[in-house]
Amino acid sequence: MNDARNHRFAAIVFRLLAGATLPGWTVAGGPITEPIIERTIPDARGLPAVFTEAQTVTVPVPPEPAKQWRVLNDGGAEVRSGRVDPSRPTVEVGSLGIGWYRIEFLSQDDECATWTTAAVLARPSAPVPQDSPICIDSATAWFAPHDPTKQERFARLAALAGVNWIRDRMRWRDIEPEPGRFVDATTTYDTSADLHAKHGLKVLQVFHGTPEWAVEDGELRGRYPADLRHAYRFCRAMAGRYKGRVQAWEPWNEANVADFGGHTADEMCTYQKAAYLGFKAGDPDLIVGWNVSTAVPTMLHTRLVLANETWPYFDTYNIHTYDWPDSYERLWGPVREAACGRPLWVTESDRGLQCVGPEPWCELSREGERQKAEFMAQSYASSLFAGAERHFHFILGNYYERSKVQFGLLRLDQTPRPSYVALAAIGRFLAGAECLGRWSIPGRPEAHVHAFAARPDGKDRDVLVAWAEKPGDWPQRGKTTVEWALPKAISVAGVYDYLGRHLGSKVPERLESAPLFVLLRPGDASELPLEPPPRRSEYRSDEACSVVLQLHLPRSTSVNVQQIPWASDYEHRVQADAETVLPFYAYNFSDKTVKGRIAIDRAPEGWTFEPSAWTVSLDPMDRAELPCRFFMPARSADKTSDCWVRIRGEFGKAGRPVLVFRLISKPGEGYDAPPP
Repeated sequence: MNDARNHRFAAIVFRLLAGATLPGWTVAGGPITEPIIERTIPDARGLPAVFTEAQTVTVPVPPEPAKQWRVLNDGGAEVRSGRVDPSRPTVEVGSLGIGWYRIEFLSQDDECATWTTAAVLARPSAPVPQDSPICIDSATAWFAPHDPTKQERFARLAALAGVNWIRDRMRWRDIEPEPGRFVDATTTYDTSADLHAKHGLKVLQVFHGTPEWAVEDGELRGRYPADLRHAYRFCRAMAGRYKGRVQAWEPWNEANVADFGGHTADEMCTYQKAAYLGFKAGDPDLIVGWNVSTAVPTMLHTRLVLANETWPYFDTYNIHTYDWPDSYERLWGPVREAACGRPLWVTESDRGLQCVGPEPWCELSREGERQKAEFMAQSYASSLFAGAERHFHFILGNYYERSKVQFGLLRLDQTPRPSYVALAAIGRFLAGAECLGRWSIPGRPEAHVHAFAARPDGKDRDVLVAWAEKPGDWPQRGKTTVEWALPKAISVAGVYDYLGRHLGSKVPERLESAPLFVLLRPGDASELPLEPPPRRSEYRSDEACSVVLQLHLPRSTSVNVQQIPWASDYEHRVQADAETVLPFYAYNFSDKTVKGRIAIDRAPEGWTFEPSAWTVSLDPMDRAELPCRFFMPARSADKTSDCWVRIRGEFGKAGRPVLVFRLISKPGEGYDAPPP
């Protein structure tokens, strides 16, 4: 066994000892195999603004009159210039080195009349590894609706940047416009899935928003359907329709925030169970993620995920983060516990920047473009250390919000921003990366050094991603420098900057905010005193129960308690000293009739439920209403008040479904109370 193989084996053992799992491996209690798809080496031929080394860079001549062109690099330095030939449709710039370039066309007064951009990437020398953690959110079907040509450019740009998974978007109502009637025609979602597969990309699909026909009186389209059988049937149909083309699904997007329904954690757990059972009925091999939550993670959310015994109903635990990279590891403790030993997927991540240009382009300032490009490797490296197995940056295409905050790696016409070139550097140097740990340099807290076993250019290497940065918002970033040096025993094979440019084999004496990729021999990272990544939580194994219990209170009873800044936890609020009707339901998502008893087996002292138990018989795909009148006596409500209720079903071989929820009379009540 050669050194490279020895090192890869050691990395595997290290991860398993830390509680990790690997694609293609299994552990007792559940599948973790990631699908294998055919991959080839991508190329840039035919892409109008992205090239690989040794290709001739050409750009179209704009319609505006121009006498001269010039090429500026990411630092604003002129690297090439020439005169515009009005008889030719393009300008031939020639070969340029790896990097990002702004091509300006000058007027007769030597002023910039218009400009465009181009990127030069390293020529890929190996297919993207099947287990690579480098992923991207693209929303291709929405960004290029009914436009296969533009969809294919998105797919090719992602593949060329070394992306493994790509995240798309779907509207439920577009596929099932009427109950039970699924459109037969090829949709924008079908062409998008086909083109991603064509270019070797695995697809994570997500949907949210309930069709009008499934919305009950008083409900909102932005919330889960009240009748969860609608979600089950849709998920089952989508699993079958896209089998082999969409490898993973998220059943909803950010359900814990107001924009996507403002659901309570118990509602998320109940919905997750129905959606998971539907997806697995359509394709047992499908990866089903948690219906992704966002904002700062909280232990309250985690406690409800655990109390509702939700772990058999997701294969990956999915979150979004828009925090700064230096806070990931500190903030994600509740997330790692909620994952119950499953892989953690970060399926949106960014810090948007205020744009300076008008809509619809919403360009960033030159300083903003540089800062965003430097942020990219900081985010990916910090996320992989904090526990993420797949990290999806938000977002590939040009996207800005009403506040004029820009997120996209590409401009409106799909020409690149510097951050796209930074993504390609990450995809190259962290291909197939497994995080080995973090080096905290004594006395230099601003230095960030993360070590990985990876396969840049298809070769086994240890890779360091290193930068210097103090905590702070955009105006404070990019100003830090820190001295550093590697131990003499470490042999450096090459040093590359944040855009992938080769800097030689000597490590710079100072770290700056622009990350460096330092390539080492396999095993050399062990010369550093690495802090290992956080351990996965214990793997919880159990069988999914086909009987699902639901509490469906009106949206008007939910309140955001936000006990932690930038968090989002919705709770059920009811009136004390007044009778409340609690609408409980039981579902049977199996193909057999089930009979059993459901009872409230845990509630705070003094709370009354009438009735408190029900005997039910459920035919396949049946739903039974469990009427209940509830009374909460007035009390001195505080953070430690008991607010937890548990309902348990006994259905013999069909299982023991559970529903745990909280009822509060004011925000903050019972926040610190332990779960049952």
